Amino acid sequence: MSMLSRAKHDLTMADAARNPGGSRVDLLAVAQMVEHGARVLDVGCGDGELLRLLGDTRGVDGRGIELSREGVNECVAKGLAVIQGDADTDLADYPDDAFDYVILSQTLQATRRPRVVLEHMLRISRHAVVSFPNFGHWRIRLQVALGGHMPKTDNLPYSWWDSPNIHFCTIKDFRQLLAAVGAKMEKGVALNAWGSPLRLHAPWWFWNLFGEQAVFLLSRKE
Repeated sequence: MSMLSRAKHDLTMADAARNPGGSRVDLLAVAQMVEHGARVLDVGCGDGELLRLLGDTRGVDGRGIELSREGVNECVAKGLAVIQGDADTDLADYPDDAFDYVILSQTLQATRRPRVVLEHMLRISRHAVVSFPNFGHWRIRLQVALGGHMPKTDNLPYSWWDSPNIHFCTIKDFRQLLAAVGAKMEKGVALNAWGSPLRLHAPWWFWNLFGEQAVFLLSRKE
């Protein structure tokens, strides 16, 4: 199984928070940032859970790329328009403004060149939606500071030697990346361990300390 699909698969199989209807709350947060009827590309779409959710709740024209053949086959079996592809290399082949939204859900940390991937996302779409586990969460800091070892959590379930995640980042780090690529933050939400959003107007240090994962809606700066 590929690095990108393994990262998405294990997040799904972990004790990720879900709503009473069974959908992962982080995917619901992503879906709420997408306009009805939009043209969407889901990068690293895994088993297609997000694409199906977007089709059912937002009526999008959805497409996906997934690195693993197993993931592609599973998506195609569900009737989803998904092809095999690599976020690190294949986004360069898409033309400018080909989509309204490009989504990278819980996959940023598994890419080899996160900055390049984000730049391509903002080139080929009007908006980008990115979600990722926050490495600045207080439990992670505590495991490193007091335990003296690389952390493991529900959202980061691997041991250091077999993790597909090669670029851990915090919410603070991600904001610095946005400044480096010239991206505008339209919306953002940080979710706690139970999948509930933190206070909207809480300071950034609070999100960085208590948010287990974050979801951001981005656009190009004019």
